[in-house]
Amino acid sequence: LVLLDGDERRLVEEAPAGAEVEVAVKVTPFYAESGGQVGDAGRIHGPSGSAKVEDVQKPFGGVFLHRVKVADGRLAVGDVVTLEVDGERRMATRRNHSATHLLHWALKQVLGPHAMQKGSLVGPDVLRFDFAHNQAMSSDEVARVEDLVNDKILVNAPVETEVLAIDEARARGAVAIFEEKYGDEVRVLTMTADSVELCGGTHCQRLGDIGVFKIVSEGGTAAGVRRILAATGQNALRHIRAQEDELRRARIAAKATTGGDLADKIDKIMQGEK
Repeated sequence: LVLLDGDERRLVEEAPAGAEVEVAVKVTPFYAESGGQVGDAGRIHGPSGSAKVEDVQKPFGGVFLHRVKVADGRLAVGDVVTLEVDGERRMATRRNHSATHLLHWALKQVLGPHAMQKGSLVGPDVLRFDFAHNQAMSSDEVARVEDLVNDKILVNAPVETEVLAIDEARARGAVAIFEEKYGDEVRVLTMTADSVELCGGTHCQRLGDIGVFKIVSEGGTAAGVRRILAATGQNALRHIRAQEDELRRARIAAKATTGGDLADKIDKIMQGEK
């Protein structure tokens, strides 16, 4: 165990309860932020205390730095520690990351091959995807993309990963994501023959693990670039339930039935205000 404190990463011998430091260990199960995927969270348990891992970065030389807040006792240089990844948070991130690859494929099917990825952010609560396109997507296009992704999820195909030489990966048609830098060997992610891309992130074991995919919003960020926010798994269910609750409250306010007359009721109310 090595402890670093502050922006200058000053070495310290120990960190008491309440201290916020970066921790380096010989071996870690944690994923460090990379390729648009956020770092893992979890806990570190030592002989004299424990800490909450809030983020993991890999700023130089392949060293993983765990950004932690000491919860109790103390951590000291040389401690033999146990590292525990927040499994539920990791799984939610996996769902979002695997869905991101399916989304990329589906956008190209619906909008055309120009709809290439221009950036992404993948975490347990967010799936943000930027892509090349010159106009807003229609509601029909959004629905078609959702259908394509959810059809893939229902196939429940295995998510396969291989480490290959970069030339072999390209020969297989693997798509390089955004502007990542790749070495002589790369990790190839296959989710059915339709989606074969280079990626070093964490993913589901099978497509069915994603559960459900729902686009939350679609909008522009820059000239020729659109952004989708989407949800998977329980996050998607929470979004759908929030929409259902909003519709319920709107029906009550408009004194509408559940038979589909809400739009007519709102139109009459609006006409009465004019």
